[in-house]
Amino acid sequence: QVQLVESGGGLVQAGGSLRLSCAASGSIFSGNAMGWYRQAPGKQRELVATITAGSSTNYADSVKGRFTISRDNARNTLYLQMNSLKPEDTAVYYCRLLASSYWGQGTQVTVSS
Repeated sequence: QVQLVESGGGLVQAGGSLRLSCAASGSIFSGNAMGWYRQAPGKQRELVATITAGSSTNYADSVKGRFTISRDNARNTLYLQMNSLKPEDTAVYYCRLLASSYWGQGTQVTVSS
């Protein structure tokens, strides 16, 4: 059984920064790709960033140059550093073990203008 627990969300002004964390239980974290998704009110969940087991990364065009995904395999933790935040980044952010049905419960990020 895998559990994913996000933290680090909150309220921030436009232009500010937040760092999200996703703590994973179980022993499969280091060998698997992980991703961050987000879902804004009234919108579909969308992929934000992915990182492979070898730490290759990909980003949605909307966050390139502002967000950085990383992982610490020793701590079984996934991160999302979010800089230059915009009001349109407001959403619930979820981490996911890719190619599986394992999702975290989500953490709210609200960016005020």
